[in-house]
Amino acid sequence: MKTKIRHITLLIMLLLGGMSAYAASVRLTVDAGRGRRQAAVGELFYIYYEVSDLDAVPEKPASVPGAKVMYFDRTGQSSRFTSVNGKTTQSFSYTYTLTLRAQKEGSYTFGPVTVGGVKSNAVSYAIGSAAVPSQPQPQGQDQTPEDRHNSADGPKFIGKGDGNLFLKADVSRSSAYEQEALVYTVKLYTTYDAIKFIGATSAPKFEGFVVEESKDVSTSLNYETYQGKTYATAIIARYIIFPQMAGDLKVIGNKYTVSVDEREYYHDPFWGSMSVAKPLQLNVTPNDLTVSVKALPTPVPADFSGGVGQFSISSELPSQNFMSNQAASIVYNVSGTGNLKYVKLPDLNALYPPQLEVYSPTPEVNATVGKSNVSGTARFDYSFMPLEAGTYEIPSVSLVYFNPQTGKYETSVAKGYTVNVGKGKGSERSQTKGKLSFNSDLMPVGDNLSMTHVPYVERFAYWLLYLLPILLLLGAVTYYRAYLKANADFLAVKSRQASKVARRRLKKAALCIRKNMVDEFYDEMLSALWGYLGDKLKMPTSELNRQNVSATMENAGVPAEDIEKLILLIDDCEFAKYAPASTKADMQPVYDRGAAIINDLESAFKNKTVSNEK
Repeated sequence: MKTKIRHITLLIMLLLGGMSAYAASVRLTVDAGRGRRQAAVGELFYIYYEVSDLDAVPEKPASVPGAKVMYFDRTGQSSRFTSVNGKTTQSFSYTYTLTLRAQKEGSYTFGPVTVGGVKSNAVSYAIGSAAVPSQPQPQGQDQTPEDRHNSADGPKFIGKGDGNLFLKADVSRSSAYEQEALVYTVKLYTTYDAIKFIGATSAPKFEGFVVEESKDVSTSLNYETYQGKTYATAIIARYIIFPQMAGDLKVIGNKYTVSVDEREYYHDPFWGSMSVAKPLQLNVTPNDLTVSVKALPTPVPADFSGGVGQFSISSELPSQNFMSNQAASIVYNVSGTGNLKYVKLPDLNALYPPQLEVYSPTPEVNATVGKSNVSGTARFDYSFMPLEAGTYEIPSVSLVYFNPQTGKYETSVAKGYTVNVGKGKGSERSQTKGKLSFNSDLMPVGDNLSMTHVPYVERFAYWLLYLLPILLLLGAVTYYRAYLKANADFLAVKSRQASKVARRRLKKAALCIRKNMVDEFYDEMLSALWGYLGDKLKMPTSELNRQNVSATMENAGVPAEDIEKLILLIDDCEFAKYAPASTKADMQPVYDRGAAIINDLESAFKNKTVSNEK
């Protein structure tokens, strides 16, 4: 009887344990790096939402005490299966990462938050004036096998993998310049016979980098010797990272789940030594890395293209003879190694003769990720329209870039051309002479003229026929002179037409939403925003950055709230463009924000102009 009661009690505990394991829950945790809960002013830190067995998605908080909200996205997911008395149940868990930048010193509390009717815990954190170093473990304290392997500069082992399976992260250069293209790789080392599954349960944290994930990873195993032991190896992740600021920037490794077959050996009396494959699931994390980033030397050349690497530029012009009012094209090719995607050419409208109207293209970048660099070509296909007949000089185009190998700014030059423009059909005026027929075109003279007849020359309409063309000619001349004066300043014309050009680009972004083209959508949004700012503020591409734009708009009297909304939208677009977990559902709200911000800025500029005229 006691045995039955014990069995029933045990069964009830198992059932209750299974129910509680899969109860819906929301849990918050804080991480400022290496398990710290305190961040220094200006540093990034993170609040993780772990949402279990809920279909609801947490909302991005509008504000967090003492910090600025940077990004909020889903960064991981996992599932578990449990079988109790033949009944299998499944549990899902999603991780959302809230990226914050510490702004004000003090101690703060965030939460609780509610997701799908389930309330979370609250978390506390501190912001100080300097980073808090992690506390070393006292000597003599007992260490687990896991602790003994988790050194700061080596791979981490979690679970039973230990020395039989681990991940090692590496970066192509531990010391680099701002904007220099670096390659971050994660390599798997294993001695197990079979690997069935490798999956990332979270994303790596790149503090102060712009990131692009590369699909160029290894699908086959190679064999290497590491610390005197032979392992099967494979590249399982590769990222192209671009440092955005000077200082020691960290890359924190993410977690992976790996399923393997472990061999267990035993002795059979008849067959002798035998082995059997036993499934084993391991959780492993690569080592963290620190990249020492140096600022670009000053002064930065005024025509700096933004390129950091080794580049060369060339030009292609299929013909040097054109007709007016007929479109033509010229191609500039930039090749080399470095941050090709971020290279910008000079404003050709400022270099070319005014009789050649140039239209800016969207560059086509074809880059290949190597073991230690990124190489390839960027093609800039410019269309231009000759407006008048004549002979014109297309000047040479200089590409100014920074070479990390020499530590100097260098220049590559594409050759110029002499072009001949003939008169096109649209510019020729056709003249035709009419013929007069005496039989039908002349009015016959009447026999009887009235005594009250007034000669036509004495009528007002007769003289009006002479005055009207003169008045029309004077009006046309006045209008044409005003038009030439208004369009003499090319930058002023582009500034007036900035909103029209931005709306055309937004139409392309709207088309990307309908076609579910996520990457192209964020490219068009960023092109519309940066293009509008460059045209409206009359700023060349080389000077377009957040600091210059904010300062110029502030001087122009644009409200600080509008400036902050604009910078936040640009940050969100750039993050969503490169974040691995971006979703298509995010595109429509981003489009609406972009259209609203451009309208608000246009209204602010117009109000400023009206107030200046008064």
